This record gives sequence, C-alpha cells and structure tokens, in this order.
Amino acid sequence: RVPRSLTVADLKAMKSETVTMVLQCSGNGRGMFPSKPSGTPWMVGAAGCVMWTGVPVRELAHSLGGVSQGMKFMTGTGGEVLAAGVDPKTRMERSVPLGAMEDAILAWELNGKPIPLAHGGPLRLIVPGFTGVNSVKYVKRLAFTVDESDSAIQQADYRMTPASETSMRPSDPSVWQMPPKSWINAPLPGGPGLSGAQAGELAIQGVAFGGANAVRSVDVSTDGGTTWKRARLVGPDLGRFAWRQFELPVKLRAGSHVLASRVTDVKGNVQVENRVENKGGYLNSSWRDHAVTVTVA
Repeated sequence: RVPRSLTVADLKAMKSETVTMVLQCSGNGRGMFPSKPSGTPWMVGAAGCVMWTGVPVRELAHSLGGVSQGMKFMTGTGGEVLAAGVDPKTRMERSVPLGAMEDAILAWELNGKPIPLAHGGPLRLIVPGFTGVNSVKYVKRLAFTVDESDSAIQQADYRMTPASETSMRPSDPSVWQMPPKSWINAPLPGGPGLSGAQAGELAIQGVAFGGANAVRSVDVSTDGGTTWKRARLVGPDLGRFAWRQFELPVKLRAGSHVLASRVTDVKGNVQVENRVENKGGYLNSSWRDHAVTVTVA
C-alpha cells in the first residue's frame, strides 16, 4: 500500500528463501505440433531445474503495508530501456493472478551464485509453477494491479488461442501455470541407453514435475500407453516445484517399443494424453507426443 523504491542491497538485508523449481519455456514441446507454430521448435530442451534465492514477495508486501483490497494481479516490469519512439506497449511486462505472490520471490542468486545478466540478473522475479515468460528478467517494478498489463506480451502473445485464428486474442486464456508433465531421457532412439543392452534389459529413466504441485507418482508404458507400470522416484526431493527423476527397469524383447511416461501430482491431476492445439504451440504436456520409439536388437 506504500510505494517504495528499494535497492538490491535493501532486499538482501531482508529474510531470504531458496526455492528449487522447473524453469520451462512456454513453447517447450512446440516442435511436436503438426501445425508447425512459429517460434523455436523446442522438443524437451527448453527446461531445467534450478535453485533461486531471494526475498519472498509475500514478506516484502507485508512489510510495506500489505496488498490493497481489490487487487487481482501481480505485475512485473522488466528493466529494458526502450528506444525513443518505440511503442511503450512493447515493454516486457507480465501480470499473473494475485495468488502467485505467495510463492514468488525477487531473486538475486541462481544456484548459489549471483544471477548472470543472461538469466535476468541482478534481480529477477521468480514465479514458481508458472512458465518462464512470467518470471520477468531485470525486474525494476513490481505492482499489484486491478487489471492485467496492457503490454503486447500480455495482451497479444502467450495466449491459448486456437490454431485456426489469425492472431492471438486477449480474451483467450493466458499462458500461466504449467500442467503436470514428464518425459523419458533414456533410452532414446540410437542413444546411449541402448548401447550394450543384452537380452533387452534396460532402465527407463526420465524426469517429471507437477507444475504448481508436487509429484505423487510416475507410470511408464512400454507399449504406447496400452499398459502401465509404476516407476520408482529416485534422487533428492527438492520441493513441490522441482522435478523428480524416475526409473523403471524393464526387459524388452527384440524389436520396436513405444516408451511413454505419465505423471500424477499430489492433487490427483494426471498428465494429459493429447496436446491442446493452439496458435503459439504453448504448454505441450502430452505424454503421447513425448513418447519415444526404440529398437532392441
């Protein structure tokens, strides 16, 4: 309620928290869309699981008098300087539902070190459970607002607009929270997971995350989704926003096999079978799209 300018040093003097989360591009999996949306044709490479350290937004807001009634969104504005004459609506500014502030932080460290410029340093807004575009880099302003930002990146992009439309529409759902998702990292066609396999003995391995919720379980199929077996979660549990590694030892006969994984979060939400078709190729969490076909000799 009390506007105030703070330096990074001011923020560092406050109580900090560290959160481990999946940072995933909204278009991760875009390359699997038959419609070939514009943008980088990512498969699974536009995601990682990293640790951020900073001041919790909820604590910062409380220290400044709290959020005024009627506010519906948390809006972060990036520090990029626009050239003279450029439409101010091209600024990097994203709004997310107000509830996201409970988990959000203003971060200055990435994996225990100062955030490099390429990743949004010296200060970045981090919104766990949401796609990467909502974690605004070089954040210079954080506000609680009644309406969503009027920036182009909020109103005319990152919307779940049907692929048949000529342009994205502000009335379509915004690309915010990530749905449950998993994929297999090994074995892959022609990859090291098949090297030296004897009598079809393999360990299927991958990663899974629940978006806004922790992972409860992961099931794996070796027959394209006809039957499923429960995989084992391996490695450390770094919190509800982090991904979990999974593994399932299997014996496969010689021939081709379609391997798929399907995650369930702690609230019972299950990874979807099919993608949601949309103009931007966003939020592809289809387990069928992410299935891999391998051949055992």
